[in-house]
Amino acid sequence: MAFELWHGLLLASAALLGVLFLLVLAEPGLRYTVNEMPPQPGSHELLGLIAALADAPVGNATGIEVIPDGEGFYQAMLESIMQARRTVHLEAYIFRRSRIADRFLSTLAERAKAGVRVRIVVDAIGCWNTPDRYFAALRAAGGEVAWYQPVRWYTLKRFNNRTHRELLVVDGLEAFVGGAGIASWWDQPQAGLPPWRDTMVRLQGPVVSSLQAVFAENWLESAGELLADAGSFPDCRALAPSAASGRQAIVVAGTPSAGKATRARMLFQLAIASARRSVLIQSPYFLPDRSMRSELQRATSRGVSVRVLVPGRHNNHPIARRASRRRYGMLLEAGVEIAEYQPGMNHTKLLVIDDGLAVVGTSNFDNRSFGLNDEVNVVLVDAEAVQALVQGFHQHWAASLAIQMADWRARPMLERALALLGIVLERQQ
Repeated sequence: MAFELWHGLLLASAALLGVLFLLVLAEPGLRYTVNEMPPQPGSHELLGLIAALADAPVGNATGIEVIPDGEGFYQAMLESIMQARRTVHLEAYIFRRSRIADRFLSTLAERAKAGVRVRIVVDAIGCWNTPDRYFAALRAAGGEVAWYQPVRWYTLKRFNNRTHRELLVVDGLEAFVGGAGIASWWDQPQAGLPPWRDTMVRLQGPVVSSLQAVFAENWLESAGELLADAGSFPDCRALAPSAASGRQAIVVAGTPSAGKATRARMLFQLAIASARRSVLIQSPYFLPDRSMRSELQRATSRGVSVRVLVPGRHNNHPIARRASRRRYGMLLEAGVEIAEYQPGMNHTKLLVIDDGLAVVGTSNFDNRSFGLNDEVNVVLVDAEAVQALVQGFHQHWAASLAIQMADWRARPMLERALALLGIVLERQQ
């Protein structure tokens, strides 16, 4: 009798878990609709609206630098760490054993021995094949390492929430943010192909305190410590540029809410809705939901040029690529131009509106970034920085193959079949 009771409970539990799993996959996404034309991109009015909706202050930057390749941004990050005097905070979804990771750990350990507070947050799933002992030397030098959402019985309900943030903050005065983690993918050839293309932005000045706050959120969740030391949040007012400098930026932290809305998703929808002339999208994983597809179609219908740049066959997630290609038809019909990067993997995450406002950071154009992960993006209106990002986009576009409707319709049956698997997994991409 007892065995039958337990057997029944197990079957009922399994059935309940199956229903919950189907609900996760089949639950309709949150609708995002912008019914009125937002202010013009690059205007103070649009910046103010973004700041209000994202609950994020407009910050001043004394320096903004776009660094478009792994060799460049890794060297800049290491040099910044070597100059640290008070704190170094690094957060990474990807931190994999490699030559470049060894260099980072060695430099961080040297700073920790010198008395600098070194704190690292790494995601337990993004770094699943990086053993905890890899950080032993850093800890022995005085550095602190915390794992975000380690796999435990009590974290299973939050298993799908990962920190996808790639962030470095030094002395609370200088920060790097963008799509690159710490791994050989970004600085060494991969299977005969060039290193992954990616972009990081270096920021200096008062706006860095907003990026420090982003790190502090995940440090608290991972290590149980609320950062309040002077080394983390120094007084940056003396570094503030004049109001006429135009070097303003907004740090938008995307964290899923109980109702599924994220600030990152609001930011992207609002920015595209504000476009008057052009939209440039660059993403390694492009799976726009129904609301975003409708927004892109509305943009082309009012005469906006929309270009989408994605990786070609050199993609580290082939199922995601096939699921993405399934959506090309309706977008091509609407007038959206789509091109696939040919030389290798392109991991850049970028949105530029009217060549006057840019969003660069960690969010992919998919549901995982918009609804499941912790992300961080920076809104830039600085003309020099935006122009550098636009120039990089066009350089990548020139090395890409434009997708024609006839080619899309002639895609192989195997690809179509595998794309059906993408439908099932699309909400998790």
